Amino acid sequence: MNRFSVMKHYPAMQPLAAITQGIRDAGRLEHPLMELVLMRVSQINGCAFCLDMHSKDARAAGETEQRLYLLPAWRETKLYSERECIALAWAEELTELASPEALPDALYEQARQQFEEDALVDLALLIVTINSWNRINIAARTIGGHYKPASH
Repeated sequence: MNRFSVMKHYPAMQPLAAITQGIRDAGRLEHPLMELVLMRVSQINGCAFCLDMHSKDARAAGETEQRLYLLPAWRETKLYSERECIALAWAEELTELASPEALPDALYEQARQQFEEDALVDLALLIVTINSWNRINIAARTIGGHYKPASH
């Protein structure tokens, strides 16, 4: 059962939506890469609503079932590009923040080889934003499974 309606309070959440839209509009990150990052962070956080949303959006945008199924084990497959792997590693580090030494310099250097500085900032903002959405939907106990693609 929902604790509160995210949709009812959506106007208060517009700054989060605006950040994501700004990242999409800037075009520095590819749509498939963004959906993979949104999915992976939502997997880590266990947000059913966001997993439902982003798996459906990814499929609607042409993502393959196999890549979505193997996403939790992305390191053990060759299905993802080097750029996608760096983005996924960056997403995991920024989501988990396991220690003050999180996000090692070596990963940052790899990321800078794959992403211009503006794109890397966009990637960090995307990760921060989906972490926020995950936490809002988990706090609200938003039920997953009923999302329709392109309805947000």
